Amino acid sequence: MAPKVSVILPSYNHEQYVEAAVRSVMEQSGVDFELIVIDDGSKDRTPEILKRLADELKFTYIHRPNKGVVATLNEALELAQGEYVCSFSSDDIMPPDRLKKQSDFLDAHPDAAACFGQIVPLYDDGSLGEMDVRYLRSAPQVTFEESFLGKKALHGCGEMFVREKILAIGGYDKRYFFEDYPLYLKILYNYGPQPVSKDFVCCYYREHGDNLHLDHERIFREIIRILSENYSAHPLYKKAVRAWKANWFSAVAVQSKLEALRLIPKVISLSPRFWMRLPKLFIPKIFLKF
Repeated sequence: MAPKVSVILPSYNHEQYVEAAVRSVMEQSGVDFELIVIDDGSKDRTPEILKRLADELKFTYIHRPNKGVVATLNEALELAQGEYVCSFSSDDIMPPDRLKKQSDFLDAHPDAAACFGQIVPLYDDGSLGEMDVRYLRSAPQVTFEESFLGKKALHGCGEMFVREKILAIGGYDKRYFFEDYPLYLKILYNYGPQPVSKDFVCCYYREHGDNLHLDHERIFREIIRILSENYSAHPLYKKAVRAWKANWFSAVAVQSKLEALRLIPKVISLSPRFWMRLPKLFIPKIFLKF
């Protein structure tokens, strides 16, 4: 019989974290699930660790040359057999009963194509932070317009999808180097508003200095490209571009006042959102959040 949930886990050069990530998935209980791990051409000891774990814990494991995270996720998605699917990162920790809680939630909301939960930061010393308010604000649901305009955020580690519905809209978009936002926009555009719960934590998200979300230049340029290549005919397109440029400035202003100052000619607009964030140039970093 097919499992209820498929967990798809791409791994790349996470030898210090991957064993804890895999064990946290395999320790889930209360729901039938499978784990599919594809190592995307790691150059460290990750493949050796995963082979040992696959022999011990009996999950699906593939090691092959590097293709990138989006291609890896699509490959795993095609292998998945579960009614529901969630992706997971090889450097994070899955809280106990996450799969049961989230699959129960989808069972109770049969019209949904996806559901999202919360994340908690995990620091190198092993301590946990508080739930990130950016994602708490997204409950109880997110609409296409809210995501398109950058008003509500969804975290890539808080997702669970109805597999057939994601396959029906083409899965992850290989044109872009990160996987979550292009897919979320497709889900919201095609299937309408999707639920976000405050009631379960889906991930202890490891903050270690190499996280992709810290590369603001690359992330925000790609977001604007996603909007222009897919939604330029949408009536909110120009407003969305201005909004995301304001978000770009806001994120950079938290990290570096000098870089934010240099960024102004690229992102300045008459948008109230930009002018509301301009004072961040003069507020000490300790008092700021994105």
